[in-house]
Amino acid sequence: MQVSVEATEGLERRMKVTIPAEQIESEVNSRLKSLVRTVRIKGFRPGKVPMSVVVNRYGMHVRQEVLNEMTQTSFREAIAKNDIQLASMPRIEPQSSQTGEDFEYAAVFEVIERFDIAPIKDIKITKPVAEITEQNIDNMLENLRKQRADWQTADRAGEKNDQLVVDFHGTIEGKDFEGNEGSQVPIELGADKFIAGFEDQLLGAKAGDERTVKVTFPDDYHAKDLAGKEASFEVKISSVSEPVLPELDEEFIRGYDVPDGTIESLRKEIRGSMQDELEQAIRGNIKEQVMTALLTANPVELPQAKVDEQIELLMAQTRETLQSKGAQFGDVELDRVMFEVQAKKRVALGLLTAEIIKQQNMTPAPDIVRTKVESVSASYDSPDEVVNWYYADTERLASIEAMVLEDQVVDWVTENADVAEEQTTFDAMMKNLR
Repeated sequence: MQVSVEATEGLERRMKVTIPAEQIESEVNSRLKSLVRTVRIKGFRPGKVPMSVVVNRYGMHVRQEVLNEMTQTSFREAIAKNDIQLASMPRIEPQSSQTGEDFEYAAVFEVIERFDIAPIKDIKITKPVAEITEQNIDNMLENLRKQRADWQTADRAGEKNDQLVVDFHGTIEGKDFEGNEGSQVPIELGADKFIAGFEDQLLGAKAGDERTVKVTFPDDYHAKDLAGKEASFEVKISSVSEPVLPELDEEFIRGYDVPDGTIESLRKEIRGSMQDELEQAIRGNIKEQVMTALLTANPVELPQAKVDEQIELLMAQTRETLQSKGAQFGDVELDRVMFEVQAKKRVALGLLTAEIIKQQNMTPAPDIVRTKVESVSASYDSPDEVVNWYYADTERLASIEAMVLEDQVVDWVTENADVAEEQTTFDAMMKNLR
């Protein structure tokens, strides 16, 4: 077998493979002889069918079968012999082959080039350090009370944290657009759930007031035909209500699964939950720094096939998210360019982390994988069934193992990088998550 590899453009390669005629003919003849012994053809006794009859009837099929199998086998052998790491499935371009002639084909594909990871010791990481204070717990208790607030009609102008019930009608350049109307819609002032600026312009409004609210849709708004456009809304306020917070009594406390109903136990539970949130936020912050540093220190040429694959995945995920929020499939127009930067980042990080995993001989620790599976499954109604579902399929479990390996890469980089601690607060860490 003869093999030659030619670089075409970027990471694309064109491999030519030639398989000797005698190798092909030997295999074809061997299979035809086997058919002579086993094939059944009317008019001939089993095992007595003449070779010429078998060749006439099955020769072309057998030859094509042999060529297909030899193409696959020879390609795998050529890739291994030339130490090539594929980034995409090959496009096979077979040439015609006559009996007695060598068989030649070309395979076009992208490769992943070998590269070295820049010294990890040169990476600088800032580790946030924060504590949960009593004031943090007081603030969380206040938030819990707000979540269970009742609304009481207020005969005054609307203030921050009040709830207005409104009717609205919006236009863009005097024309209606989809979703431009609402009737008896509750709006909590200061909750920032509407387009930026909408709620602020309703501060000070009373029941019966009418206001014109002007806003600009974000450039990344999911409805592409509205993104970046200015809209005008005519808003009529039906009512103004103020929140009435519940007392921190035993009934309220037991509502948060605190058996003894004491404020001390509730504060302890809150502290534990907030500590978990803080640790996750700190780890997420460090992970983001690690990944950004790896990308900056290791420019990698990316296979376009891998980038295209990630763009398709991101587009599919975005469509699914938008549709879950009520968008119709036909209304969701997505531009591939919107996802290119994120796709390239994903591919680059995938290549870098894979290289570190390979160099450091990392394997996912079974006990950590189990812990991760149980953590992922905990939010479901039947966690044990979800755990068994993961372990019943190696591909499902592989997704969890990949997460564990990524965490191991972050830990390894952090252990070997230049890490400096920086004091911060719980509130600052939570603000960064929003």
